[in-house]
Amino acid sequence: MLTTENPETRDRPQDLLQSTSQTWTWRGYQIKYAVTGTGKPLVLVHGFGASIGHWKKNIPAFAEAGYQVFAIDLLGFGGSAKPALGYSLELWEELLKDFHQEFVQQPAIFIGNSIGALLALMVVTNSPEIAIGAVLLNAAGGLNHRPEELNLPLRVVMGAFAKLVSSEVTGKFVFNQVRKKRNIRNSLRQVYRNHEAIDDELVDMLYQPSCDEGAQKVFASILTAPAGPRTADLLAKLEKPLLVLWGDADPWTPINGAKVYEEAGKTKDIQLIAIPNTGHCPHDDRPEIVNALVIHWLQKLALDS
Repeated sequence: MLTTENPETRDRPQDLLQSTSQTWTWRGYQIKYAVTGTGKPLVLVHGFGASIGHWKKNIPAFAEAGYQVFAIDLLGFGGSAKPALGYSLELWEELLKDFHQEFVQQPAIFIGNSIGALLALMVVTNSPEIAIGAVLLNAAGGLNHRPEELNLPLRVVMGAFAKLVSSEVTGKFVFNQVRKKRNIRNSLRQVYRNHEAIDDELVDMLYQPSCDEGAQKVFASILTAPAGPRTADLLAKLEKPLLVLWGDADPWTPINGAKVYEEAGKTKDIQLIAIPNTGHCPHDDRPEIVNALVIHWLQKLALDS
């Protein structure tokens, strides 16, 4: 199961991810994952609509720094199965815990972006025995906005959109509009500050899974799913160290959302670092900065333990 980097693919991260990807059957569903390198384990958890490929600029750097890097496509995303069921953060948390038990089998650092960061926080808080700590990149506050977090006009708009997406009549049409490559590219231009990072490979990484059977039902299920646990409640129970990195120009999860971590950091082992002129996906937007910060924190964590 353990796979090390092939020198011939060292400079082609997309080839590296392809050559290390494998499948695992979880509850009857196929789950895609990749393993690279040797050393202390890192488990990478992508955000909404993304997949293992979103870590292509990070996995080689982490493996070269002496870590065994696990990356997984969550159920419903990427190369994993897309069954029609009720999706929730709790379902994916169970997937991550079972994945850890099956393959990792020792305490790990969980690294996530957006909803993947919230999942990483859930795992290290609720199952501290399998975790050393976590790195959170522009962490989402929930799988969806809670009604009280939206003003009345926006609440009405979001509710109407959710109904359109879920409808048997209009759902497929709306989904097909959202997943058009030009619309994906426009969305990326909103949330990336480094527009040079928005290449055809990135657009295809987000587009191709949307062509899979069941993708529209997954999209509708997630948009109408419960928000999940509140960050403040998780942090109140947190026992493990966190590195929280936040692109300060993120319009989706604005840096104001980092205040809850700053407050918790008064009594918890939490390091919060803002990354200037960076958007929602700092690991792909500014990978050279993120990789250096993460590796430095990991090395310091090892020295302190």
